[in-house]
Amino acid sequence: MIRKVLYGGGALGASMFAATAAFAQDAAAAAAPTVDKGDTAWMMTSTLLVLMMIVPGLALFYGGLARTKNMLSVMTQVGAVAALAMLVWVGWGYSEAFGDGGNAFIAGFGKAFLHGVTPETTSATFTKGVAIPEYVFVCFQMTFAAITVALVLGSVVERMKFSAVMVFAVLWLTLAYFPIAHMVWAGNGLFFAKGALDFAGGTVVHINSGVAALVACVILGKRIGYGSEIMAPHSLTMTGIGTGLLWVGWFGFNAGSALEANGSAALAMINTFVGTAAAGLAWMLAEKIAGHKPSALGFCSGIVAGLVAVTPAAGNAGPLGAIVLCFLTALVCYFAVTKLKHMFGYDDALDTFGVHGVGGMCGAMGTGVVYSAALGGPAGESWMGMGAQLLVQGETVLTTIVWTAVATAISIYVAKAVTGLRVTPDVEREGLDLGEHGERAYNY
Repeated sequence: MIRKVLYGGGALGASMFAATAAFAQDAAAAAAPTVDKGDTAWMMTSTLLVLMMIVPGLALFYGGLARTKNMLSVMTQVGAVAALAMLVWVGWGYSEAFGDGGNAFIAGFGKAFLHGVTPETTSATFTKGVAIPEYVFVCFQMTFAAITVALVLGSVVERMKFSAVMVFAVLWLTLAYFPIAHMVWAGNGLFFAKGALDFAGGTVVHINSGVAALVACVILGKRIGYGSEIMAPHSLTMTGIGTGLLWVGWFGFNAGSALEANGSAALAMINTFVGTAAAGLAWMLAEKIAGHKPSALGFCSGIVAGLVAVTPAAGNAGPLGAIVLCFLTALVCYFAVTKLKHMFGYDDALDTFGVHGVGGMCGAMGTGVVYSAALGGPAGESWMGMGAQLLVQGETVLTTIVWTAVATAISIYVAKAVTGLRVTPDVEREGLDLGEHGERAYNY
């Protein structure tokens, strides 16, 4: 079973019963994990690929979907919360999610401000005796935290204060992201111990951010003119560029989650190719069936939906399973974006819940199915065990939804008390580029 790394690294203790100091040193040296330079280079590359997903990838993707008057504000919010998340991660996030000890919900704060982390400490991979430098693992996981909180912003753009965004980010990372990451990916985490499958973040990243986006946009309220004014994307060209950067960067996201340059990474790589491709075409097919023209926006939306769906299944499915999973997920996400949102009337501005939340749920549950050896997955059994795996997946999904919803509500209301949360109607009408940042994206 392929899952995230169990823990951060540290020096091995010598046996208390060692007869001599020399014997203890020899035993420790024999047991010390080997740092593979190839794995380390791949993980450093993967970390940079995930950073590329945020800036410029997500910034351009979201920015192009916004209206002209809010382009810079969207890019600034994405970049700023990502930068803030990196500092919070070093401060207490890494320790809370992957530090030593703790319980089933958080790891504790013994590694706050990276206490005890040095160039010599290591983090385990999935191969016994093979490790990567702990600093590399810290950086890799840091980019996951940064993109997750940035994803949430897609639902609240064009009306949330920059100051509120920053306050919300600190609180939400602490209350929602770090505990969920620990529960799903850490060795003593609640759902890791139960055998939950989440190769690269279906629950931790996508359900987490998607549910937070829904709760945040409902509390914040609709944009002025929502439902009565045209709020079309101002630059699908930028969104298309952002989509391409996200897809390329996602190989670091998914294949990097193998923590080694090996067959598991190769499986995640092929699945990220073909599953995503199937979803991009599925969304355009859904548009055609619904009586619309296959659109560039639909292709971009389908690509992202496929990337979301394949994330938990990347190393937990065969290529054919990934294709079916992503194809079906894109159809469900299309329904969520075109029907569900209007049915309930929430203003999820850039469809973060419809794509990441709904897609993450489909991917997390679908992973329990495509993991089966009968469908080409890496499970040791054929059909046996699928029911039990689905129960674990369902429990993980439901807990993530409830936990994140509560944590998001707390974070939003605290941010509202501190900052007022929403810009004034005049600023909203003028645009947040000028009203919040004193700049324009374009000079015409």
